[in-house]
Amino acid sequence: MQRQILALLASLALASLAGAQDVAIAIHGGAGTIERSELSADEERQIRLTLETALRAGHQRLENGASALDAIEAAIVILEDSPFFNAGRGAVFTHRGANELDASIMDGATRNAGAVAGVSHIRNPILLARRVMDESPHVLLSGEGAEEFALDQGFELIPGRYFHTERRWEQLERARRQTTSSMPVPPAEFRFGTVGAVALDKNGNIAAGTSTGGMTNKRYGRIGDSPLIGAGTYADNDTCAVSSTGHGEYFIRAAVAHDIAAQMRYADRDLVTATRDVVHNRLLKLGGSGGVIAMDRAGNIALEHNTPGMYRGSIDTDGTVTTAIYGDE
Repeated sequence: MQRQILALLASLALASLAGAQDVAIAIHGGAGTIERSELSADEERQIRLTLETALRAGHQRLENGASALDAIEAAIVILEDSPFFNAGRGAVFTHRGANELDASIMDGATRNAGAVAGVSHIRNPILLARRVMDESPHVLLSGEGAEEFALDQGFELIPGRYFHTERRWEQLERARRQTTSSMPVPPAEFRFGTVGAVALDKNGNIAAGTSTGGMTNKRYGRIGDSPLIGAGTYADNDTCAVSSTGHGEYFIRAAVAHDIAAQMRYADRDLVTATRDVVHNRLLKLGGSGGVIAMDRAGNIALEHNTPGMYRGSIDTDGTVTTAIYGDE
């Protein structure tokens, strides 16, 4: 009898392994006018290394059986902690010289979602967005209310000086010089920058997350697409997971992330066709620039952008690791 039980357990284990879903993850670190002449060899090396580190951190979680949500958190936290990307530590400054951070996360299995906007004392906004999803009846909390919730949840509020980097301060000063009171929206070079991730776990579930510091020199409590479900972030197991980056006003108006999923659901388009149509056709017709990363439950990956460059990377279901920055890669 003992042999029979052991044989049965072994066969169940083998069946479980055989039926396990391949895992995959993709990330972005923002889209925009990214030219080779703008990055030194050392900066490019560090950016590619950070992208790969974030990818491998998320992928390792997936390989260990963690959920797509957990993998997204692991990857985005690394990007938020890097000064090279406009999120967390590397966030841009508002017109008044502060940092206001946004983030969102969504579960494709349940379509539960959480988001925060306009927080200034949260080191990793993606973690707070996840907590809003898991521990509150709400989807989006903003400003002081979001930070009060963070305290209730045991988060540490950090001083605003944590986010100060000289590179971002210099960007603010340039933007101020180029922006007038009659034209509060800064030139295109200051409108971009976001990080995000999409992932597929061993249970066949997908998820998406996005985090940003917003727009350099933004005013009046401006909130972009990143914390808005359906614009900057969307995930649904029946279609795809999407994280967006670009000029947020246009991504909101085009409901970019949801539009990609809707094309797959209602027009029976595949992932790549849907993302290309939205990024290179519908978004451009409105005047919007930027890009998306997207993934479906088969592990297919789309990394599309209509800008000269987009910090991006992926580990596909075969385990192939890729990172890229420029448009011709």
